[in-house]
Amino acid sequence: MATTIAASFSKLRQNLEITSLQASTVSTRQENVREAVARSMNVLNSFLSGFYKRSTMIAPLESSDIDVFVILRSEYFSKYAPAGLLDKVRNVLLETYPKTPKISRNGQAVTITFTDFTVDVVPGFHRQGGGYLIPNSISDQWLSTDPTVHDARLSGSNQVHNGDLVPLVKMIKGWNRVISDGFVGFYLELMTQEILNNVTISNFSSGVRFVFDKGREKIRYKIADPAGYGGDVNGLCSVPTVDNAVKRFTTAYERAAKAEAFEATGHIEAATLEWKKIFGDYFPAYG
Repeated sequence: MATTIAASFSKLRQNLEITSLQASTVSTRQENVREAVARSMNVLNSFLSGFYKRSTMIAPLESSDIDVFVILRSEYFSKYAPAGLLDKVRNVLLETYPKTPKISRNGQAVTITFTDFTVDVVPGFHRQGGGYLIPNSISDQWLSTDPTVHDARLSGSNQVHNGDLVPLVKMIKGWNRVISDGFVGFYLELMTQEILNNVTISNFSSGVRFVFDKGREKIRYKIADPAGYGGDVNGLCSVPTVDNAVKRFTTAYERAAKAEAFEATGHIEAATLEWKKIFGDYFPAYG
């Protein structure tokens, strides 16, 4: 509970974080997964990527997945087709995790479904000219990507914003979770970075409102993959149409603007109620 909007946003920031115990569990388990692959395959390198690596993963942990990239020697590229390589990695992981609830081939990764969270293992190869090649089992083709570019881009932007960009991104993703993941999380990261480019984040409440405001137009369009390899990133997930997407952003913006108006006139409890309409239980109650 909190009696000022600034304190409420500080608590919101805390509520979006996974616990230190969960973070320790994630750290240990992802290391074990990487070691499990390396025991049976010739691995050149392995590293974390995705939301966990970029510190934009939000609670609850069971609704999240950890992305592990495993860079293999080129011998596997000539030996296996994309789907076959994922099957190979799956069989290797089954040797270490025979009693895990589920280990499945899932598009571009092998997904290990633990009881508390999932780990996506993405095998790949060094790509001539830079980046990596990863398998797509659906099309049975190789895709070009470079998650390290995504990680470095957000890290650099976060430094420019004095560390305030990442928690603000997580707030936008918290709203997305409340509306049943209407939008693609990676898209929201890219969108928020672009909207706040050359913009000062004076506080989280105005920053969030600004993103919702500009997002009403931004969500109409795809965003280019920052690595320059993949196709454009589509923002829509469970939201069916662009018009519906615009309405979601418009509703959030209007509630944020209303909350700021209440705060400006000293009606903090009323402002809190508006913010809770956006962030649900992530946002603390007034008092």
